[in-house]
Amino acid sequence: MSSAVRPLSPSAIPNPDPVVKAAVLAEALPYMRRYAGRTLVLKYGGHAMGDTTIGDSFARDVVLLKQVGVNPIVVHGGGPQIAEMLRRLGIESTIVDGLRVTDTATMEVVEMVLAGTINKRLVSAINAEGGCAIGLCGKDGGLIRAKKMVLTRVEASTKTEIDLGFVGEPQQIAAHVLDTFKQSDIIPVIAPIGVGSQGETYNINADTVAGAVAAAVEATRLLLLTDVAGVLDADKQLISEITSSSARRLIADGVISGGMIPKVETCLQAVDSGVEAAVILDGRVPHAILLELFTDTSGAGTLIRAG
Repeated sequence: MSSAVRPLSPSAIPNPDPVVKAAVLAEALPYMRRYAGRTLVLKYGGHAMGDTTIGDSFARDVVLLKQVGVNPIVVHGGGPQIAEMLRRLGIESTIVDGLRVTDTATMEVVEMVLAGTINKRLVSAINAEGGCAIGLCGKDGGLIRAKKMVLTRVEASTKTEIDLGFVGEPQQIAAHVLDTFKQSDIIPVIAPIGVGSQGETYNINADTVAGAVAAAVEATRLLLLTDVAGVLDADKQLISEITSSSARRLIADGVISGGMIPKVETCLQAVDSGVEAAVILDGRVPHAILLELFTDTSGAGTLIRAG
């Protein structure tokens, strides 16, 4: 990825020249060869799911990846949809530092929305584009073993632990479960629900699950699709590529702040665990995945490498 140029939307080029189409395919061929047989983990955020156009584009891109020999694994979120369902059911919900406090009633709704409605909707979208997707959550095959997360705050040298209920973090990913799909036509679509040592159900941040899955399956790339352009520098300009050491420095300096910090930290953990590179992608850009992977001039976010 070498640029942050934004592509024209398909509607802006109603009848592209066939020669141009052929040139684009020819440009993409070396990149297709590079990623053939490799595993990519794609995190698809809940905010993007409300836009049918983006959803169709994402599903089509995932199917194309599988068709050219790449092994995509999809992990999805669903925060907005969970919030809406809780509102409709009259269940009060509290967010602390970006994490939803999850009691028993809330956990039932979270599991219903993530492992049910959203997961099957995304599976159906991929299948409608000609793919063969199957929906999973962390309970299936013990895919995501989790432990309870305890949020710790430090104020005036005093540590305070906040009980978030059934909010968890991954302890172990059963990579062998996902390996069974690698040589098949099946695309796994994972809901970020984990299972504890006593069979308890945990709500886990989707970015965190995606990073843990990418590390466990030794993915070549982790792609986090989000609703922002990517990582910005001190002048609010998009950073196309950055090393892990530089990213940590920007966090320490306060340049990377707010909700971007946990996304960058997820990427750093994945890279530290052996993933070749992680990318925070602008999922609002049509075919952002294909632009990132198969072109030389039109990246759509920020790539983070070790170094």
